[in-house]
Amino acid sequence: MVLVPVGSTEQHGPHLPLDTDTVIAAGVAHAAAEEWARTADGSRAAAVVAPALAYGASGEHQHFPGTVSIGQEALGTVLVELVRSLAVWAGSVVFVNAHGGNVQTLARTVPQLIAEGHRAGWVHCRFDGADAHAGRTETSLMLHLAPERVQLHRAEPGNTATVAELLPAMTAGGVQAVSANGVLGDPVGASAEEGRILLGGAVADLLRRLPGGADRHGILQPLPEGGPVPDGMPVPKGGPTPDGCLMPDGRVVPQSLPVPEGGPAPERVPATGHAEAPAEPASVPGAAG
Repeated sequence: MVLVPVGSTEQHGPHLPLDTDTVIAAGVAHAAAEEWARTADGSRAAAVVAPALAYGASGEHQHFPGTVSIGQEALGTVLVELVRSLAVWAGSVVFVNAHGGNVQTLARTVPQLIAEGHRAGWVHCRFDGADAHAGRTETSLMLHLAPERVQLHRAEPGNTATVAELLPAMTAGGVQAVSANGVLGDPVGASAEEGRILLGGAVADLLRRLPGGADRHGILQPLPEGGPVPDGMPVPKGGPTPDGCLMPDGRVVPQSLPVPEGGPAPERVPATGHAEAPAEPASVPGAAG
């Protein structure tokens, strides 16, 4: 099993580095792989971590210097080709995502890969009580994972409204429309110890999901208590989604709600060679990048 961290290169306020999401995704993936190996009993495949994918769909941050976005179409092509290449020798591929802008692309492309017969899935890093962007949550995680790269003296609050409240304005004008400093949250009170606890929770969630099956959006779901480990990654109907995920129909879906019905079909990518732009690309309301 190969874990592929998926992050971004984008502004994270005046105090965090551009690759914050990538560092967090890699941190969760490496810690999970280590724990997976530590608790292995010989009956399951080993987990290895691939180099992180550091560029994603970050169009909502494009007005801020330092942001580099490859957009959703290009990201989808990269994800598809990565799995097709890895599948030659890897038993399964799991994307470990830490950037919300990548969610729609993962939810479209991973089901396509499963339909092609690949054992693939993805998990969005979940942090209890998380704020939206460059606030206390990500600052604490970076103080734990890479403290030397946090300029805490430059940290300042941004817009502290919820993503659901901010989404209409962000859809129209990006993050700059709702936050002059690019922060969505308040980093005050962040600590390395809090980051350690948050990371542990995300790692535990990932480990619960790794043996499970993928829902119709490709998101790995935990096995029922006492349930058998599936052979492969089937796609059961419905199932919960990660907290605050922006799903393909443009809605922010909390963990407690079922996966919404409908939504656009995955953009098809040719089975061989590089992807070609579809004649009528899927329309995704609220998409960034």
